[in-house]
Amino acid sequence: MKRALIFDFGGVFMKTVDHEPRLYWDRRLNLSPGSVERIVHGSESWRQAQLGLISLNDYWADVAGQLTITPDETQQLAHDFYSGDQLDTELVALAQQLRTNGYPVALLSNDSLALLNKLQGLGIVDLFNPLVVSAQIGVMKPDPRSYQTVLDRLQRPAPEAIFIDDMPANIAGATALTIHGIHYTTTEALKAALQPLLTI
Repeated sequence: MKRALIFDFGGVFMKTVDHEPRLYWDRRLNLSPGSVERIVHGSESWRQAQLGLISLNDYWADVAGQLTITPDETQQLAHDFYSGDQLDTELVALAQQLRTNGYPVALLSNDSLALLNKLQGLGIVDLFNPLVVSAQIGVMKPDPRSYQTVLDRLQRPAPEAIFIDDMPANIAGATALTIHGIHYTTTEALKAALQPLLTI
């Protein structure tokens, strides 16, 4: 039997390869390096957006308030912040090959609803079935309910699934449910780690 594969998105398929656009905003606002990133992805409003508790507009309004920037500046920041991100096309090709070979390929991501539009724009929204985003279900990894949601949609028990994520805490949450976990570092390392696990 072929195991199902459950992928994370950020830090796995999509990686920040150039931090300069974020550091530029630190300099522009006379803040210490990393300050803007901590506010954009470390604030309580970002957690709420990932849980679907507030809208993206409310989230960015909160960011603007913390940084004391105008609406136009906020729109520019929202663009610039992700401009150093790059899709791993080698990993996309691997996931496509796995699907072609009959392996279910799912996505489980802690993110806001903006991820759905991002996947559409990247042309990979149809790569994943099911596609589960925390803002849709109201829980985030490593909450056990997030993993159970995707298992239920795959109609697979935990031992028949493999979970791939770049965050050790999320891997631990999956393995606690007896899902096979792989800590993602590189696509080459992932290929090697998958080989002994793909079939039961």
